[in-house]
Amino acid sequence: MKNNLTRRAMVKSALIAGLIPAVGLTGQSARAQGLPLLNPTDPTAKALGFMSDAKKVDATANPTYKPGQMCGTCAQFQGKAGDATGGCNIFVGHSVPRGGWCKVWAQKPS
Repeated sequence: MKNNLTRRAMVKSALIAGLIPAVGLTGQSARAQGLPLLNPTDPTAKALGFMSDAKKVDATANPTYKPGQMCGTCAQFQGKAGDATGGCNIFVGHSVPRGGWCKVWAQKPS
C-alpha cells in the first residue's frame, strides 16, 4: 500500500506535537495552585521539622537552620516568584507557604 503523506500533514502533525507539552505544563500549574496547604501535624511534616513560619524555627533544635532560609528560597519549592504558596518536591500533593521551612531546605540555584 502506498503512503501519501503530504508536507501539509507533516507540518500539522509537528504543530500538534509541539502543543501537547505546552498544554501539559499549563495543566500542571493549575493543579499546583489547587493543592491543599500542608498541615504541620502531618507525620512527614513533623519528621522533617516543617514550620509554616520560618521566623519561628528554633535554631537550637534545628542546627541546620540559618536566618533567611525559607520555602520560597528552597530548590524544592515549585511556586513562582510572587506566589504565596507553591508545590514542594518533598511534600508531594501539598502546597507549602513561601515563608515556611523544613530540614530538607536546599539553596535554590541562581
